[in-house]
Formats: sequence, C-alpha cells, structure tokens
Amino acid sequence: MLRYFLIGMAIYIGYRFLFEFLLPMIKTTRQVKKQFDAVREQQEAFFKQQNNQQQQKKPEKSATRSGDDDYIEFEEIK
Repeated sequence: MLRYFLIGMAIYIGYRFLFEFLLPMIKTTRQVKKQFDAVREQQEAFFKQQNNQQQQKKPEKSATRSGDDDYIEFEEIK
C-alpha cells in the first residue's frame, strides 16, 4: 500500500514539475528569443536604411569640385 502511494506521489510531483515549471519556462524562453530577434531585425533594418541615406546624400568628389584648381581640401586641427 505504501509502495503505491509513493509511486502515485512521484507521478504527481513529476506531472506538476513538467506542466507547471518546465513547459512554461520553455514557452517563455522561446517567446523572449523571438522578441530579441525581432528587435535585432528592426535595428539591422534601421542601420541599413541609415547607411543607404548617407550614401545617397554623400556627393561625389568630382561633383563637389567647382572646377577651381586653386582649392586645397584640409582638415582643421584643434
């Protein structure tokens, strides 16, 4: 009789562990991973968009020269 009781308790504890702890933790982990992936994809799309805009705004060197050969480009040193 005690043997059946212990087997029943082990099955009950295993059931509760599986369905109240392990499965919810797996579901939560998957959900958090999906959210992180979505945020990462949004950031990548944003950076690609920024790079495309910078490349479009960046004028070509030949277009910036006004034909004046006396102009020398320099960087200001502070």
